[in-house]
Amino acid sequence: MKKAPTIVACLVSVFLLSSCSPRDFLTRRLAADLIDASNTFKNPQQFWLHTGVISNKDYLAPESLVLQQHGWISGTRAPCPPALAPPPCWDVLLTPSGVDTFRILIPLADSEKPAFAVPAARRELVTITGISRQGNSADVEFTWKWTPLNEVGAALYSGDVRYKSIAGFRKYDDGWRIVQSAPRGGQALDDALKNADALQ
Repeated sequence: MKKAPTIVACLVSVFLLSSCSPRDFLTRRLAADLIDASNTFKNPQQFWLHTGVISNKDYLAPESLVLQQHGWISGTRAPCPPALAPPPCWDVLLTPSGVDTFRILIPLADSEKPAFAVPAARRELVTITGISRQGNSADVEFTWKWTPLNEVGAALYSGDVRYKSIAGFRKYDDGWRIVQSAPRGGQALDDALKNADALQ
């Protein structure tokens, strides 16, 4: 006779548990999975290489200096077009070594263009460092790093530097999601990655 209440209790427990989704509880693992699966996080970092006449500011930018140190680009002084004043300006060309390095990274159709994008690095989640919940909203703090995709990425993005970001999450009827835009409080993932702090 005592078996009937036990069976009923078990069935009720199974019913209640089956109505919960794994996305109903914002754990560190779920937060990591949602960040990793996000297009914003997965999209590779594009590096734009500009050849032809560029401003002195662009020629002395950190990325440009790295390319010069590797011997991939060289520049000679050139007259500034009106849009790039004040002088000096530089006429930038790929060196033979630069041609060898970039040739395999750019589509053939883009090889004659003065500017082209090169996928250089992708983000890699290191760890979730904390979750702060308030009702149906949460801030998730995490660390990540760049993983270079090629020789250019290795020159421009160090895999040794760790970055700290905080992204907003919100609970909906189907579970937790990353905030893609920030109407109130919480930081969208795109903003969180742009505003990342390098860790020492």
